[in-house]
Amino acid sequence: MEKLKFFSNGEYRESQTTVYYELHNPSTGEVTGMAPRCTEAEVKEAVEAAKAAYPSWSATPVAKRTQILYRVRELLMEHMEELTMLVARENGKTWSEAEGDVLKAKEGTELATQAPSLMMGDSLMDASSGFDTVQYREPMGVFAGIVPVNFPAMIPFGWMTPVCLACGNTMVLKAASLTPMTALRIAGLYKEAGLPDGVLNVVTCSREETKVLLEHPDIKGITFVGSTAVGKYIYETAAGNGKRVQALCQAKNHALIMKDVPLERTVAGVINSAFGCAGQRCMALSCCVVEEDIADAFVEELIRQAKEIKIGPAWEKTSKLGPITYEAHYKEILADIEKGIKEGASLVLDGRDCVVKGYENGYFIGPTVFDHVSEDMSIGREEIFGPVLCVKRVKNFEEGLSLMNGNPYANGSVIFTQSGYYAREFVRHTDGGMVGVNVGIPVPIGFVPFAGHKNSFFGDLHCLGKDAYRFFTESKCVTTRWFDEEEKKNKEVSTWDGTI
Repeated sequence: MEKLKFFSNGEYRESQTTVYYELHNPSTGEVTGMAPRCTEAEVKEAVEAAKAAYPSWSATPVAKRTQILYRVRELLMEHMEELTMLVARENGKTWSEAEGDVLKAKEGTELATQAPSLMMGDSLMDASSGFDTVQYREPMGVFAGIVPVNFPAMIPFGWMTPVCLACGNTMVLKAASLTPMTALRIAGLYKEAGLPDGVLNVVTCSREETKVLLEHPDIKGITFVGSTAVGKYIYETAAGNGKRVQALCQAKNHALIMKDVPLERTVAGVINSAFGCAGQRCMALSCCVVEEDIADAFVEELIRQAKEIKIGPAWEKTSKLGPITYEAHYKEILADIEKGIKEGASLVLDGRDCVVKGYENGYFIGPTVFDHVSEDMSIGREEIFGPVLCVKRVKNFEEGLSLMNGNPYANGSVIFTQSGYYAREFVRHTDGGMVGVNVGIPVPIGFVPFAGHKNSFFGDLHCLGKDAYRFFTESKCVTTRWFDEEEKKNKEVSTWDGTI
């Protein structure tokens, strides 16, 4: 059985740890390898490697840095099938979903290649009489990225690494310990593209060793994706140690379904959002708030379409719903479904007894739908992070919007309607950071920030878009004054010289 290495200072290294994480193929349940719980010393060595690489890398002209990232993009495309299979085997995404995961890494890399333009500052001649001011954007040093299990390519190598490196920083990635294979492989592609040693480092470890990154004086910032409880802890701990932080956290995304919708097409959008990636994404639609007039018809159509979803192993290209990523979470979802039943919700579609022939040991849960879910039920308030959809019934638009805004999470919110008035009112008044109008997964393209609100995000600057460039740089303002012959003779200078 393969024991994975970690990637530090430009090479794959054997860990000195005695503790390893078992890696599983979620479609079969089989053990596929072992990932090291890197020691605290090894994590610190990765930080030291990144620190040592920073002076030279930050002094490399931005155009030359982006040339390496252009080559990374080419390598991602050249290895698309290999990387897609890695994501499918370690995470459980279906083939098309896994391919999309890698394509999103490519998209983030393309954003990073625009660094020569997006790192530009501003300037103003005669900001005050005779005084010129220029603002530059400069790299900061070593950043750490802390990665979840659910997107092995997109999050570390679409959201975190490319812009960080393009801006002239160096990076230590804490890959997800249960799905690290894709991240470690892509690190090798960065090396092949010509990235200098130490600029990118990838470790796998526990929360205990990860704390080194939150407290280490040479780490300038932390970018994190994961649960709200952990994200809040990381935000408080790292910020308390003087670091810049962006923490993208969990959600409980709702869609408001108005009675004027085209029913079949709307349900198809809901199905895609709720059950795609087996519901394991922070933009998954977990609740539908449906006008009472069409609620029965909506639920009936929802069940009909959900039953048609083909469930199968991740790498089979005909599969439309793959397994849950790891066994412990699989059991958590089953427990959440049981909790919903005990709380009194109507289980109208039960996916717990899902068995895929030939893959009986896989972590499969079929589409699951609860009807008549209320706000006093935990399944209606908290994220399940699986293929489970809750239906809440309301009298009208106003009641639905109020219900949605009462939730403490606000990653995304959606309305399905043919009314321009209600669509506009929804966009204006929803708390959601990413809003969809007849779009079930309102994730903007990578050139726009991924902007969660409320308990779905802690920090000031979101990932992707122009926010990413602001997060990974700090501004420096330079004011210049050149004396003419008369001014050279002046012997007195005003307290407010050049400022008013």
